[in-house]
Amino acid sequence: MLWPLLVVFAVIALFILRLSWRRKLLRSQSDARAEIERLKEVHRESAAQLRSQQEALFNSMIEGLLLLDQSGRIQMANHAFATLFDLQIDMRGKTILEALRLHELAELVESLGAGGEVLGHQLMLPRPSERWVQVNGAAILSGDGARQGSLLVFHDLTRLKKLERAREEFVANVSHELRTPLSLIKGYAETLLDGAKDNPELAGKFLQTINRNAERLRLLIEDLLTVSELESGRVTLDLQPVALPPLIEKVFNDFKARANPKDIQLVNRAPDLAARADIGRLEQVFGNLIDNAIKYGRAGGSVTVGVRAMDGAQLEIFVQDDGPGIPAAALDRLFERFYRVDKARSREQGGTGLGLAIVKHIVQNHGGRIRASSQIGKGTTFFFTLPQA
Repeated sequence: MLWPLLVVFAVIALFILRLSWRRKLLRSQSDARAEIERLKEVHRESAAQLRSQQEALFNSMIEGLLLLDQSGRIQMANHAFATLFDLQIDMRGKTILEALRLHELAELVESLGAGGEVLGHQLMLPRPSERWVQVNGAAILSGDGARQGSLLVFHDLTRLKKLERAREEFVANVSHELRTPLSLIKGYAETLLDGAKDNPELAGKFLQTINRNAERLRLLIEDLLTVSELESGRVTLDLQPVALPPLIEKVFNDFKARANPKDIQLVNRAPDLAARADIGRLEQVFGNLIDNAIKYGRAGGSVTVGVRAMDGAQLEIFVQDDGPGIPAAALDRLFERFYRVDKARSREQGGTGLGLAIVKHIVQNHGGRIRASSQIGKGTTFFFTLPQA
């Protein structure tokens, strides 16, 4: 009876041992699967974190970036690119033509080929407001040299283009403004040398013309230097309390000789307020604005200067005339250098075309703003702000 019992016990022990090993195996497999899932999750999190870091880096760049696959479809575009091209939709999976409708850019991508690159290509975007971009691009190659995609970098050139155009216009305008008086001076001087100097009446008239145009050149050069100083920030303002009513009255007295022939009344409506300003520069502002109001105002009319206190310790000053007015389309350009609403009339009246540009920079250097309002047939008013003393 002992051996059968031993066999039964042995079988039971083996069964229990098998169950224990199976339980351990299942637990080990379960642990292995859990570890695999954990590693997969860690990998997914790492990949997502890396992708998030890449996108953050991609979007932090100020240049527009565009990544295309080997078929020319957009894989990634950063915020700067979307802003540059004014895009509001998701462009991934689309071609250049589908997303942007720019044939020139699509041809540029095609020209990259295998291992090709594009450097410094300038592209004008067809927008309501002119915009220029510089495009640099390169093909992305695999280890065996096959093209796997393209990377394009876009740099906004709009401001540089505008500055270059402003420089060209400035040089052209200065050349034109200098040429006219120089031509007159040279012509009358040659006439005098050819014998007109022997005629006292002609000589006196010609010398007066030469002197008048030399003075015009002097004023132009002085205004050019003033604009240059103001724009460069080299001008140091001597800020102090300036009582406005007596300063306006002083400028009026300087311009009465200009106003009397046209029977223009100069009206000072400034209350007893003081601005914190550089008195010399402020006198220059009033001088330019009042001179323009007299020059272009109607005969028998008036030029009025007033002041009112605003919130935030600011004063708003206005210079108003009742002349023919200025077209609305020209108001935004009044403060540009050499801009003239009526070129023929402006040159006939005299002036350098820099007065309002000087006024704008002086006001801005005081921390103020300037604007113009006008109605055709009813006159023009210039408003500017200054800190109150």
